[in-house]
Amino acid sequence: MKVIGRIKAEFAFIQGNFLILILSWILMDLVSEMPLTYYGLYVKELHGDEFIIGVIGFAASMALASVQFPGGYLADKYGRKWLVSSMTFGVALSYLFYALAQSWEWILIGAVMANLCLIYQPALFAMVMDSLPSEKRGLGFSIINLIVSVSTTPAPLIAGLLYLNYGLVDGMRICYLLVVSFYLAAAILRLRLHETIQTSEKIDFKGLLRSYPESLKESVKVWKKVPSSTFYLFLSNLLFMFSLSIGQPFFVIYATEVLLIEKFYWSIILTTLFITMIVISLPIGKLIDKVGRKKPLIAAHLLIIPAILLFVYGDLTRLFIAFPLIGGVQLMFFSSAAALRADLVPKEQRGKVQGFTSFFNYVFMALGNLLGGFLYRNVSQQLPFLLPIILVPMEILIILFLVKEPSQKEL
Repeated sequence: MKVIGRIKAEFAFIQGNFLILILSWILMDLVSEMPLTYYGLYVKELHGDEFIIGVIGFAASMALASVQFPGGYLADKYGRKWLVSSMTFGVALSYLFYALAQSWEWILIGAVMANLCLIYQPALFAMVMDSLPSEKRGLGFSIINLIVSVSTTPAPLIAGLLYLNYGLVDGMRICYLLVVSFYLAAAILRLRLHETIQTSEKIDFKGLLRSYPESLKESVKVWKKVPSSTFYLFLSNLLFMFSLSIGQPFFVIYATEVLLIEKFYWSIILTTLFITMIVISLPIGKLIDKVGRKKPLIAAHLLIIPAILLFVYGDLTRLFIAFPLIGGVQLMFFSSAAALRADLVPKEQRGKVQGFTSFFNYVFMALGNLLGGFLYRNVSQQLPFLLPIILVPMEILIILFLVKEPSQKEL
């Protein structure tokens, strides 16, 4: 009974908004990885190529970047709930373009539409930060990764079975229709969220476009109101996200066409990644809360080097080692960076900081996708994956000497 009581006390913070968001993520992540399993091959079947994949990634990331400033500004000015609950419906419906696509241009339209609707992201991240007690942030963000990993784990295998039974194109269409259905269910669930900040401002839909210049100005000025470590954390994360985006869209193409991994085995490899994340999520979350945020963040940067080399010069066995390692890198990086950002940034500034951070992350990810597509098609198939290794020392130096963990965490 004492053990049960301790477990209840340990996880008592999972309630209210945080619980609703977890449940909605479960619905979304049950299906989101299905089409991602063979996404690159699907675009090629719709008359695209590696450079077109980069172009779609560029357009999608630029669309997502364009709404980050107003998204963060609106989240702090008018509140979080209305953005998160309403825009989730738009994201769901955008995937109809993917499901019904007759050419890669349909994918481009759907990608831009989906990412414009993700104007709710700063509000969503701010709401998560608002809902987690400071002493549970490492555990809280790891639980998010754990839940996402658990719900995502069967997705690549289901995609693989659909591929075996219906072929690539029809199997992908079924995947995207499932995405539409489950995302709509998550949108309905998010209508039950409760607002986390008090604001007397009433939503002015006519003024939303006019708010862009003001949101841009406020999102830049916010850096004077937060510790300097917040900016250097943003800078190191920016370099890391840019470097990974150069090769990420081409994993499945390189694995199946260069390393000659059978397509169904690829779905199994991705499944091992998610299983690994399930196993290590809670231990990593506890570690982040115990030893601090910087050490796991640095470890993530170091571990990406062997993971990349095992993939680029891989075979079936090496890929079964590389992708669980990548799962560990993702957990340590995202959980420790998010917890440290929450420690540093006051509650009333989180939307703007998140909007600014996301804007530049997505701009540089867009450039990374475009650069990777060009390099993959015209220069070298290995180069897009090897470039991130060059930036690792710079990222680690920034974290070591310019990012300081606060002695007193923000609430």
